[in-house]
Amino acid sequence: MAESDKLLDGLELSKEWLEAADIRAELVRYLKEQVPQIFCLKKEFSAQEEEELVQIRLLRPLECFLFGEDPQEGLEKLKQDSTSSQLCGRVFKDGETVYSCRDCAIDPTCVLCMDCFQDSVHKNHRYKMHGSLGGGFCDCGDVEAWKIGPCCSKHNPGAATAMVTDECVLEPELYERAEKLFQVLLHYVTDFLVWEEKLELSAELTPREKENAYYCVLYNDEHHSYDHVIYTLQRSVNCDQAEAQTHTALIDKEGRRAVKRGTLHSCQQAKELIRSNSEHISLQPLRVEILHATVMAHQTFALRLGPWFQKIISYSVGFRQAFCQVALEPNTNQGQLCLISRLMLHDARMYKGARKMVHELIFSSMLMDTEFKRLFAIEFTKHYKQLQKDFINDDHERSISVTALSVQIFTVPTLARQLIEECNVIKVIVDAVMDLLHEHLDDNNRFFFLGYNSDKFLRIQVIFHDLRYILISKPSIWTEELRRQFLEGFKVFLGLLKCMQGMEEVKRQFGQHIAVEPEWEAGFSLQIQLRHILFVFQDWCSSNDDILLLAFKECHKVLMQCNNQPFNREATDYYMCKHILNVPPYKVSQEPVSIHLPISRLLAGLYVLLCRAGSIEHLEDPERYDYTQLAEHSLRCVVLAAQVSAEMWRRNGLSLVSQVYYYQDVKCRDEMYDKDILLLQIAASKMDPNHFLMLILLRFELFDYFNGNCSSKDQDELIQWNRLTEEMLYLLIVIIGERYVPGISHVTEEDVIMREVIHLLCIEPMAHSSLVKGLPENESRETCLESVLAKVATFKKPGVSGHGLYEVKKELLVEFNPFFYHYSRSQHSKAEESQKKRRTQEGSDKALRPPVPPALCPAFSSIVHLLCCDIMIHVLRRVLQRAAEDQATHWTEAMIQQALHLIGQALLEEKTQLDDSAVEEVTFNFSIKANRIGSEQGSSVFLLLSKIKALPSLEAQKDMVKWVLRMFEIVKCLREKSSPTSSMSMEITKHEESAQDKEKAERKRKAEAAKLHRQKIMAQMSAMQKNFIESNKMLYDNMPESGTQGEPVATTDNFAMEQKEPCVSIGPHRGSSPVEREVLTCILCQEEQEVLSQAPAMVLTACVQRSTVLTQCRGKIQTNRTDGTTYPLFMPPELAVGTHTGSCGHVMHATCWQKYFEAVQNATRNRLHAELIIDLENGEYLCPLCKSLCNTVIPLIPLEPITFNYENAEIIGQHLTLPRWVQILCARIKGLKSVTQDNDCNTKGSSSDTDMGLCGEGQPEFRSILSFGVQEPRKFSDSIMEMLVVCATTVHRVGLQTAPNELCPHVPLMAWNTCAFTIQAIENILQEDNKPLFGSLQNRQLAGLKAVVQFAASQRLKSSQAVIQRHFTDMVGVLLPVISRKGTPSLLEVDFFHLLVGLVLSIPSLYQEEAVDLEPSAVSSAYNHLHILHLVTMAHMLQVLLSSTDFPAVVVAEDTEEAKAAAELYAMVSQHPQRLNPDVSGSSVAERVKKGIEPFLRCAALFFNCLTGIHPPEELFSTSVNSPGQMEALCSYLALPSNVFQLFQEHRDTVIPLLEKWCGNPAITKALKGKTQIVRYPRRRNHLIDLPEDYSALLNQASHFQCRNSTDDEKKHPTLCLFCGTMLCSQSSCCLSQLDGEDVGACTIHAATCGAGVGMFLRIRECEIVLMASKTRGSTCPAPYLDDYGETDTHLGRGNPLHLCPERYRKLNQLWQQHCILEEIARSLEVVNVMFALEWQML
Repeated sequence: MAESDKLLDGLELSKEWLEAADIRAELVRYLKEQVPQIFCLKKEFSAQEEEELVQIRLLRPLECFLFGEDPQEGLEKLKQDSTSSQLCGRVFKDGETVYSCRDCAIDPTCVLCMDCFQDSVHKNHRYKMHGSLGGGFCDCGDVEAWKIGPCCSKHNPGAATAMVTDECVLEPELYERAEKLFQVLLHYVTDFLVWEEKLELSAELTPREKENAYYCVLYNDEHHSYDHVIYTLQRSVNCDQAEAQTHTALIDKEGRRAVKRGTLHSCQQAKELIRSNSEHISLQPLRVEILHATVMAHQTFALRLGPWFQKIISYSVGFRQAFCQVALEPNTNQGQLCLISRLMLHDARMYKGARKMVHELIFSSMLMDTEFKRLFAIEFTKHYKQLQKDFINDDHERSISVTALSVQIFTVPTLARQLIEECNVIKVIVDAVMDLLHEHLDDNNRFFFLGYNSDKFLRIQVIFHDLRYILISKPSIWTEELRRQFLEGFKVFLGLLKCMQGMEEVKRQFGQHIAVEPEWEAGFSLQIQLRHILFVFQDWCSSNDDILLLAFKECHKVLMQCNNQPFNREATDYYMCKHILNVPPYKVSQEPVSIHLPISRLLAGLYVLLCRAGSIEHLEDPERYDYTQLAEHSLRCVVLAAQVSAEMWRRNGLSLVSQVYYYQDVKCRDEMYDKDILLLQIAASKMDPNHFLMLILLRFELFDYFNGNCSSKDQDELIQWNRLTEEMLYLLIVIIGERYVPGISHVTEEDVIMREVIHLLCIEPMAHSSLVKGLPENESRETCLESVLAKVATFKKPGVSGHGLYEVKKELLVEFNPFFYHYSRSQHSKAEESQKKRRTQEGSDKALRPPVPPALCPAFSSIVHLLCCDIMIHVLRRVLQRAAEDQATHWTEAMIQQALHLIGQALLEEKTQLDDSAVEEVTFNFSIKANRIGSEQGSSVFLLLSKIKALPSLEAQKDMVKWVLRMFEIVKCLREKSSPTSSMSMEITKHEESAQDKEKAERKRKAEAAKLHRQKIMAQMSAMQKNFIESNKMLYDNMPESGTQGEPVATTDNFAMEQKEPCVSIGPHRGSSPVEREVLTCILCQEEQEVLSQAPAMVLTACVQRSTVLTQCRGKIQTNRTDGTTYPLFMPPELAVGTHTGSCGHVMHATCWQKYFEAVQNATRNRLHAELIIDLENGEYLCPLCKSLCNTVIPLIPLEPITFNYENAEIIGQHLTLPRWVQILCARIKGLKSVTQDNDCNTKGSSSDTDMGLCGEGQPEFRSILSFGVQEPRKFSDSIMEMLVVCATTVHRVGLQTAPNELCPHVPLMAWNTCAFTIQAIENILQEDNKPLFGSLQNRQLAGLKAVVQFAASQRLKSSQAVIQRHFTDMVGVLLPVISRKGTPSLLEVDFFHLLVGLVLSIPSLYQEEAVDLEPSAVSSAYNHLHILHLVTMAHMLQVLLSSTDFPAVVVAEDTEEAKAAAELYAMVSQHPQRLNPDVSGSSVAERVKKGIEPFLRCAALFFNCLTGIHPPEELFSTSVNSPGQMEALCSYLALPSNVFQLFQEHRDTVIPLLEKWCGNPAITKALKGKTQIVRYPRRRNHLIDLPEDYSALLNQASHFQCRNSTDDEKKHPTLCLFCGTMLCSQSSCCLSQLDGEDVGACTIHAATCGAGVGMFLRIRECEIVLMASKTRGSTCPAPYLDDYGETDTHLGRGNPLHLCPERYRKLNQLWQQHCILEEIARSLEVVNVMFALEWQML
């Protein structure tokens, strides 16, 4: 069909439909015909073809009908009339980063998408970021969600208008058509989405001929694993594993999949097989349905209509309103259910794909319009109970359940209040919970969770979030209806709490330990969920005095109805100190007690709110509130915790210990322990103080003990009484001293947080996150914390590791209370120790005095009378009496400390009252009673204190006793008014200060004496030193100003002589190698041994690894050509992959190492996941001392002692010039049989003679090379030779990723390559850090480098000399084209430092004779090294020149020697390639070439220093690599002219023919024409990529990341390679690839090419660095981003704004450049106990 016909067809059809009498029937008929022709055919279309057909034959006609014309034209008209929506409404995907503003968000659920956040004012506020769980949407544009800045710049309507229902701007005809179309299609969609297997197609959709074609459809569930489903499919529908895996992946993603098409009978068979096979694996069979092909086709199209609806709705507000109208319209045929209700109620039975489509449709329609959002919310609330029941019975996650939409409705303040008024949503939610928990009620109508279903219970707990959402913002105005419905909801909520009051009672176990631990987690998880809800209910009540009173009364009424009433027995009289208490008997240790008392605690909270509001006096009939009865349960609970702490309940198992822990823990304490203390304080304020204390003693079961009615010699019982006494005294301290609750005293919420923070910081300096964890979770508190921290603490910034810490300000330490009630036992001891230590350092006494508490409010003012009542004095006397009698078993130091604290509290209270009022008015008389009561027997509190002061066993409390006695004196003076208070306190202070001053003066005197003693000794040493220098003056005259660290000094004579010699490493003027004696200690056997060539081998631990740190072509891995003309023979200049050998610098005997390695292998095989740390197959082990990862050892070879004959060298030098040396070399090479037999030299006829005739003298003889000096090769012990093989084999195996083969001809090449690459890597580090070339390396680097160079130099002794001769011939062919063979690379294709190392270390092989082993003498070697270096340097200079395009503009005179020589060379070179720019000055050439060859010269200097041991010039020690004068010093050390261009002039005759050959190479011409890539010099220094300063920029980048292998919206893990900046799709099946026949993830495959198997990645959404070393090993560490508190935030748990920390990123860069990633991974895995192996290869 032609395009015009297609278009016409759609328009014609739409006209027919419009003219039809029954439009619905016409549309349905059309769908009946067309849909089965496109979907679910036997031969299916491709996805693209199917989409085209859907657009042309289905969607286009529908759009034509909708617009009444061509859709494009209709859309253009619509765009002109409509305005863009103010709401964003972007639906979040799982894992997508969202932002909330702490300053402006109404509640934490108000979030912005990335794009809106970037364009909003909130970017500059205190924002929070976290990963979405999916299902929510962006609140940009919602004025109810934000205090300010509700819209980003994109969604700002331009006028400050509130979000109102948009006006419908559609034409009436268009709106009518839209409504008709939506009605038909939405009914169609609903019918097929709620379809059930047993249903039949309606008559209007039934095809004329019903084909026998059915589908067997398998649905997703959460009971069966991937493997179970794959296994079932393979057994049931005869598919292979790959097909079964595809089916399973799609079932998991979309929720269902047709796994078979066939006849009804064959599908039924498949269904039965699937059910039976899956039932064998899991008790529950898989859900399978058989659907007719036509039904499947209609269902597929119904699903496809979802996105189409969203697209149409987005065109216009009018379309959206029409859709919402249709969706929410009651349907008379379906029992008054509207379409959206039908879909919601069927949600739990729909598959995942259908659910997602429906939810997205709701998001884009009803939730985008205020009025329809309200109507939808009412509909949602109406069906809330049923929806929650369906969700509980469903096994899918909440994120794909319709119940997750509650957060979008209930958090809107106006909507929440409307739902409370119109639907009483509080009652609806609580009823839903009660219905679901009804099965857990016992006979007493209390919850009992034994044998509960944990999964189901977790789902029920989610419902509490909805209750919290509804109450998230309290009303400022209460309507009558809101008041009535809220109180109604509150009553229902009290019904829930009533079922919790007294639940899960425990009874102390006697005799035998409890057999089965009782269930306790369910009760506490319920309590944790209710914590926030209890807080918000109280908050709502506090906003209206009338409601607060009514709520209190209702709460009291329900409490009285509870069937766990405390007093069911007859009361008994108890006597103590002439006081009588009448209460029923009860013992916590013998009778049942419950820790769950939510109603009692809620009542306490409401009572304090009444006091705070001043409404307590409005309480009718206050006498009817029996506070003894109200506080009874809370007191029992506190006593239970005390008895558990005293280990009286040990036989009840860990469950009770856990309950008590959570009862007092920060997660629960504010609505449990704190409220119990509050209730006891209320009771204390209302009861007679003596009666209250008697009740406390009674319930602690200490009444008889303190009455003197019982005694015992049983040690366990005495310990128990002591512990209980401690707990009881502690409780009294808390009840009297803990006043930081608004309502009990005049404090604010900020004061409360301030006190909490001070006490947390008194334990130790803390990070911000630790402080937040130490405070109860509360959004408002987190905001308040910022201002509090500024007042109470100083911030200490973090270093390269660790985190920022807050330290409490010294002036606030007076607030410290050692018995702070929120301290755990360990925190209490740590805080006490910390403060005592601080006071000792300051020279203060160790008395930890009670702080002055805030004044109590009038309603609680009577609490202080507990301190001065008779029972308190009696208790204190008893405690102190036992200490004074010094009966060790009857008292403890903690008890005395607590008693002293209570006395201190009492005296402070008395002093405060005396300061504030006249003596006559003060009724608080503690000091009088403490002096009077018991004074006759000498046992008054005051007298007892005087006695215990002298006790040696109470030395630690001596300072506290002194302070208490001084306080007695102060109070006495205030009462007697004998002298002014100030003068008395001044005297005491003076006395105190004078004692302290004496102590300080004594310490100062001792310090001065010690200082004088030290000075005297130093003076004596200095005099002795001067005397020694005078007597050895000659020695010190020749000493340099600064010695070198780390270089051992030999004998005095040698050292002095060395300094007179020039610092030259090669050539006839070279310095002599220092004779040094190296004695080392084995780290294993601790025995010392001198390093000698004939001694048993000593080895250095080492790690060999492939590296791309220096690469110039990241991502490109070189391949080894079979013709031997490339790597490893020649290292390309790109340094694509090198072999690095590093060492931790620890030494062992070779035999000790072998024993250790065997032991490690045997031990590691039995260790769990040991393969994650070390790879035994590849010879890995951890260094015994520092645990660095190693995979070989390097034998330590001493420097060869050389006697250099300078006269002989001078004579030889006259004959052995460069041209002559070249001739002799060529003759030797040509004469060697091993070369002539294997290779045809690249000589052509008679030209050979002319080429060889570089000098006018006669042709040299084959053995003339030997005439310049030979010597016997060095002899090494067998163990050294063995270790040479071990090291060389490892380097070869790792570097070439090949099987170990010590006979391979590449083994020596790899030894030279690793030597060269390691030196280049070290030079790179020094250059990066701008450090001097010598003297700045770490000892481990220096020791490793020397060992590697000596190993590479000695390795040839274990290789075939013929092989090495051949390697030398091939390598020298680059420099001397006359002997090169076919395929030898050009100058631009070789790294010349690798070539230099190879030539220097292989040239001794040319001296080998058949009959005798020979090597060049010291003089011969000096000239060999000199000529090789000169040739290589000249070739490298030419390489730099040919590759340069950017010559610097240098303002230097052109008449310098250097400039002239450079200009001459440039002119000479430019004649050959004919490509160089002729207009370049000599000085520019000189500058460019010098800069280009400097890294090479630095590497050469390091190499020759390690090879010969000759001391470098001082300039290379003292100045950094970039300092001026470096070039001259390098040239001097390497025997090069300071003007390097002189080389070409000195050797003009030799170089000119070579230049012609070098430049004439076709490869160079090709490169200069731009056909191949050229490396520029100096090479680019590699760093980790630049990261943005603000982490949100990275998150933004990740949010726009699209995986090229995936089109779905599944959760992605964008991961950034820090080596090259590539963004990868990590941990995703879409990017799996094959590596060595195994499926691996994107990061693993990328690391193989980018980092030669090593990788450093930043997982952006997780905010963590992943270090990878192979397919099986890796580790994670925090990203180098810190928040404002100096902390990292892995997984964005806290969500604070993050900023790049340059120091930490620099450290990561060093980790990479120093090749320590493998070491870091091994160390981190060694520290972490790996229980479950992570599949690193899947990243």
